[in-house]
Amino acid sequence: MIEGVSHLTFIVADLDRMEEMLTTVLDARKVYDSGERSFSLAPERFYTVAGQWIAVMRGEPLPTRTYNHVAFKIDDADYATCLVRIQSLGLELREGRSRVEGEGRSIYFHDHDNHLFELHTGTLAERLQRYARS
Repeated sequence: MIEGVSHLTFIVADLDRMEEMLTTVLDARKVYDSGERSFSLAPERFYTVAGQWIAVMRGEPLPTRTYNHVAFKIDDADYATCLVRIQSLGLELREGRSRVEGEGRSIYFHDHDNHLFELHTGTLAERLQRYARS
């Protein structure tokens, strides 16, 4: 049976550039670097973000941008700090979908390889509760 999410893997053109984004914006901690060796398809690095395993592998970036994304939970009090960190790296912000009050706030941004990330202040329970009131 499924126990949870094992890891997320992102294919990127530049491992160092992705590391800067992960450590600056998501407070990632690097736990492994293959160097030029490869036990997988290409050189890779592993990070942890709030206990979640993030794998980054060198390769061709995504050819286009879509709304497919991964969202990380942040506290509402950290919203402004996170926004400044994203902007300090020159990452492109994406306008989010319209929100109803009570479902949390989000910052959407693209990395340099067309992955879309979201930093979200709400929870599933809060969103469902808010939608039930409509």
